Amino acid sequence: MSVDGARLTLARRTPVRWDVAVQTVLTGCADRNRAAIAHQVRQDIWRALARVRGFSPIVEVTRSGSDMQVRAGGRLDASAPDLTARIAGVLNQPTARARWCARA
Repeated sequence: MSVDGARLTLARRTPVRWDVAVQTVLTGCADRNRAAIAHQVRQDIWRALARVRGFSPIVEVTRSGSDMQVRAGGRLDASAPDLTARIAGVLNQPTARARWCARA
């Protein structure tokens, strides 16, 4: 985990390499713990993509006013079709989004 001002990046492998990435905004979550949100998002991404060979998830959470900007994706050492759509599906799932803010 690395923190650079308002930006927190959670990655297992360094240096961070964004081969695939999807962004979203969590509104009204700026008072929440960035690390907790990053861990929860990474866990959900990993659960959805655990069978993708060579994938290493990365989550970046940045405080922006009263919102949190989340970029999720990761490093990919092999090819995987529709990976961006699968990550976007996790990030845009309403129940997961509510859980991330509530439990952070």
